[in-house]
Amino acid sequence: MGPQRMFGMTPWVRRLFVANLVVFLFQMTIFVDPRFLTTFGFVPLRALAQPWTFLTYMFLHGGPLHLAFNLLALYVFGPEVEERMGGGPFLGYYLLCGLGGAVLSFVLMQFRPVELVIGASAAVYGVLLAFAWAAPDRPIYVFPLPEPIPAKWLVTFAVAVSLALAIFPPIDKVSHLAHLGGFGAGFLYLKVADWRLARAERHLRRAAQPSVLVHPGRVARAGDAGLKPRRPPRDAAQAEIDRVLDKISARGIESLTPAERKFLADMSRKMRDKA
Repeated sequence: MGPQRMFGMTPWVRRLFVANLVVFLFQMTIFVDPRFLTTFGFVPLRALAQPWTFLTYMFLHGGPLHLAFNLLALYVFGPEVEERMGGGPFLGYYLLCGLGGAVLSFVLMQFRPVELVIGASAAVYGVLLAFAWAAPDRPIYVFPLPEPIPAKWLVTFAVAVSLALAIFPPIDKVSHLAHLGGFGAGFLYLKVADWRLARAERHLRRAAQPSVLVHPGRVARAGDAGLKPRRPPRDAAQAEIDRVLDKISARGIESLTPAERKFLADMSRKMRDKA
C-alpha cells in the first residue's frame, strides 16, 4: 500500500510543501534582513565556509512567483513519484537533486560565477524527471498550450531551456546551472536504481531456473514401489519471487511498488550471499 494522500498530497510532499511555505512566510515577515539570505542561501564563493547552505538554500525563494512555480510542480508531480519510490527514498531523492544543483553551481563557479542561489527548483526538476522516467508518455497539460504534451517532451524542453540559459545567461539572476545540477543528480540516481533492479531481476530469474535433472528410471522405480516422487516444497518466498517476476514480464520493472522493489533487491542479495 502506497503513502496515504491528504489534500491530494502524499506525506513527504505535504511536509516539503509546508516547509517551503512556512520558511517563505518567515523570510517575508521576520527575517527580512538581507544577511539571512547570505547566511542560509548558497553562495558558491563562501560554500566551504558555510557547508549547511548546500541544503538550506533550497528552502528559500526569491519571491511569490518563484515559490508558486516550485510548489505547483511539487504538488502536481510529487505525489505519484513518492507513491512509486516510497516516503524515505523520495525524501532522499528530493534532497539529492537539490544538493546536485548546489554542487554543479560550486564546481562551475569559475566559468559561470553566481552570487547567490536560492530555491527548490533543482529538487523539483529532479521530481519532474522521475515522473517522466516512470511515465514518459503521460499527457501533461501546460498553459496556454491547447493540447497536452507527453511528460518526456516536457522534461526535454525544460533541460534544453536550462542548458541554453546556462550557456547564455540572461539578466534575471536565475541560476540555471542549479536546474541542470538537479537534472543530472536525478538522472544518475534513477539510472543506478534501474540498473540495480535489472541486475536483481536477472539474478533471480537465473536462480529460479531448475538446476537438478531427475533420471527417468529413478522416477519409474519410485512409481513401481507405490511411492510418489517428491516435489520440492514451494515456500512463500519463492511464490512471491515468481509473482514479482511475472509482474515485471507483464507490465515492466517500473510497475513495481516500493515494497516489491525492496523485496526483489533483498532476495537477490540473499541468493548472492548463499552462492
